[in-house]
Amino acid sequence: METNHLNVVILAAGKGTRMHSNTPKVLHELAGKPILAHVIACAKALNPQKIIVVYGFGGEIVREAFAHAAITWVNQAEQHGTGHAVQQAAPHLDADANTLILLGDVPLVNVEVCKNLIAQATNQLAILSFNKADPTGYGRIIRTSTGNVVSIVEHKDATEVQRAINEVNTGIMAMPNQQLISWLSQLTNNNVQGEYYLTDIVALAVRQNIAVVAESSTDEWSVTGINSKSDLAQIERVYQTRIANKLLQQGVTLKDPARLDVRGSLVCGREVEIDVNCVFEGDVTLGDKVKIAANCVIKNAVIAAGTQILPFTHIDDTKIGENCRIGPYARLRPSTRLAAETHIGNFVELKNAQVDIGSKINHLSYVGDTVVGKNVNIGAGTITCNYDGANKFTTVIEDEVFIGSDTQLIAPVTIGKGATIAAGSTITRDAPADALTFCRAKEQKTIKGWKRPVKQKKD
Repeated sequence: METNHLNVVILAAGKGTRMHSNTPKVLHELAGKPILAHVIACAKALNPQKIIVVYGFGGEIVREAFAHAAITWVNQAEQHGTGHAVQQAAPHLDADANTLILLGDVPLVNVEVCKNLIAQATNQLAILSFNKADPTGYGRIIRTSTGNVVSIVEHKDATEVQRAINEVNTGIMAMPNQQLISWLSQLTNNNVQGEYYLTDIVALAVRQNIAVVAESSTDEWSVTGINSKSDLAQIERVYQTRIANKLLQQGVTLKDPARLDVRGSLVCGREVEIDVNCVFEGDVTLGDKVKIAANCVIKNAVIAAGTQILPFTHIDDTKIGENCRIGPYARLRPSTRLAAETHIGNFVELKNAQVDIGSKINHLSYVGDTVVGKNVNIGAGTITCNYDGANKFTTVIEDEVFIGSDTQLIAPVTIGKGATIAAGSTITRDAPADALTFCRAKEQKTIKGWKRPVKQKKD
């Protein structure tokens, strides 16, 4: 279906009073992204000529959150209804296009449903409705005895008979711009709320003998708006449940689908197992037979086949090779790269560290700004002292080195291939290959008048 002659208008100007927050409603996060980001993603998937976002409450904060998106922004400085909001966008509409109206607080809007609605909008008005058991607060779809749509009546303006109708308006609709621009100029605010209702264009279309079709959604959550923190929590769980079901269908083992949070993209290979209370943020890829134990937080990571992540491990911006064993209680910070068959154990923190095949850092250590070779064993309590209070320096530990427990490596320093560092050493100079090096002070000394280093200027 061709959608390149399409404008998408997203209404996102509401304050969200019931959120009880200074943050604009559309910037509250669902699955790790602003509510509005989900709606914009749907709009982009339709490949429109133009996306127009009508914003209001929060002003520039909303725009700044999407500074790099290709969006036409329109400020609705004063909110006088949905019709008034679209009127602000009217000067930016392309005359030869159709327009799809979306709502900035309806994050689960379905792309395929939108495509179907757009397909029906050629020379007619297409609206999306759904049947709600308790329609209180929603605009009612008014039909003739033969089923033709003739108007939408807002709840506050509806009669008791009309309020008994269960088919309600979602606010999502599509129509040709030539008609829309004309209808917008004819809107009035003669209603209980004194607002310009976009829904009044239905009656205007009927008056002009332009057909109105109502596509009924069978997925209520995909058309449900967020107005409170309770709504946000409900839809968060709906979103996560849908992701969990997709993973289960792909063959991923989830110990409890109700205790999974994916706040981005999670790609899994075959026979992946994920235990409870795990959070995945950003873009995460898990290879075949990867096992993630309980209570792990993994962000922007690639974990290769056969690797086990033990409980309470935090991983951020890290690549991990095949058949590694990480954790429990390990923390892998940005720019860490682990080759195959490495072991990173409990209470070990790595930052900007490259660890080669078969190396082990199993207990209570900090290794930062470090290059570790193959088959290295780093003992408990080892620290690479990479920061002098102002500048950071690199430690190099070559292949087959053994670092004894409670060792401090004062960077910049290189430990030669096959070297052994005795436990309790503080190493301040390069250690030669294939030799035992140790440094244990016999007495404590103080240097008076010593000055801390200052930050060096970068070229």
